[in-house]
Amino acid sequence: MPSNGSKALKLQFGLINHKNRYLTAEAFGFKVNASAPSLKKKQIWTLEQEDQDGQVVFLSSHLGRYLASDKDGKVSCEAETKENDCRFLIVAQSDGRWALQSEPYLRFFGGSADYLSCFAQTIGETELWAVHLALHPQASLLSVARKRYAHLAGPEGEIAVDSNIPWGVDALLTLVYMDGKYCLKTSDSRFLSNDGKLSSVSGRGTGYTLELKSGKLAFKDYEGKYLTPMGPTGTLRSGRCSKPGKDELFDLEESHPQVVFQSANNRFVSIRQGVSVSANQDDETDMETFQMEIDKDSKKCTFRTNEGNYWTLVSHGGIQSTATEVGANTMFDIVWLGRRVALQASNGKYVCTKKNGQLAAVSDSAGERTATCVTTKTPIRWTANRSVYDIFTLHFNDGAYHIKGAGGKFWYVSNSGLVCSDGDTPEDFYFEFLEHGRIAIRGKNEKYVRGDQGGILKGDGEIADSSSLWEY
Repeated sequence: MPSNGSKALKLQFGLINHKNRYLTAEAFGFKVNASAPSLKKKQIWTLEQEDQDGQVVFLSSHLGRYLASDKDGKVSCEAETKENDCRFLIVAQSDGRWALQSEPYLRFFGGSADYLSCFAQTIGETELWAVHLALHPQASLLSVARKRYAHLAGPEGEIAVDSNIPWGVDALLTLVYMDGKYCLKTSDSRFLSNDGKLSSVSGRGTGYTLELKSGKLAFKDYEGKYLTPMGPTGTLRSGRCSKPGKDELFDLEESHPQVVFQSANNRFVSIRQGVSVSANQDDETDMETFQMEIDKDSKKCTFRTNEGNYWTLVSHGGIQSTATEVGANTMFDIVWLGRRVALQASNGKYVCTKKNGQLAAVSDSAGERTATCVTTKTPIRWTANRSVYDIFTLHFNDGAYHIKGAGGKFWYVSNSGLVCSDGDTPEDFYFEFLEHGRIAIRGKNEKYVRGDQGGILKGDGEIADSSSLWEY
């Protein structure tokens, strides 16, 4: 069975105390406090679970040090390894909050500001923490039991758990944090109710408490029941169980960008005709959509089909979709040319379109013959200095994009170089997928959009560096 080629996301989150302040790991003296009003780098914690005992967890700070408590309840965050004092248990509450219990000493962690301790014998209001996930809100949901992915399906709409591969925007679910609980939002902006129906508004039945079991996630509704796939199509709804078993467990996986290529002959690149990758179609289907997976180290890219195979270089420069594993011949370099891109294969040649439409890596240079237009089918979000996100709509325009906000206004770069979002007319921006999970955006002035230290967006970047790379 094809897989998505993704690993389960590491759970990263902020912990909010009873005074609505985030648990913070300071660099100076490795001290911890609960004073921050928002979620930024110092407030992000990574959950790691013990291999032998899946109920024991470790909390790692942004500095790679572990939260710990000694027998007297003194809290620190300077341990470089998972010592005995770093072992905690999560006690989930019905309102979605967590209590953290020291596993060796059975005391509970809590407090406010600089006065934190792990010495309470019972759970009170000061020992309860709301969980604010810090990972990308859009992810693929994999059922542990069925080994299938969730997606929006059916004429009236339901979330079905029956896909071998999460393909297209229908397979993306957005985790929406509301009042300490999480909602599952579909690509058409509807919320999953515990009865399996989709609602245009959130309510009591659409909020779920996150629970962890052996490194997997379970979603508990307000009645104490858990989401589970049911029936032949795996309709996602609350079942009868009041304790999560294998059927109620899920992994969250990162979503790779999925793209469509339009060649110089104005036809779409496809695998509809068989194993040869050819530009010979006039419409877009799953056969013309390819998953773009960028290697974190080499920055080279592979292209996966909806059948789970990869593009690969074969004899005489041909490109086929026959590779089942990533290797040297499945790797391509991408040259970004504004509205177009060129692909360089492992033989050093550029991919071009032959007269019969077949793709072949036989050109010595990146020019008009080798350039293709690429359309992304991936929802995008950008953040600069906020703990919440805005969703923008992308409109494709001949290799460029118009970016529209919720109010119907467009992005543009002003004469002073500021990126504004109140335009009445659209302006072209060019997208460059440069790293794993990172994108650069170039304005019509050929400068990159970057975020300065104050979180202000400016369209004046000369190069694509850390200030001008954005998570998608």
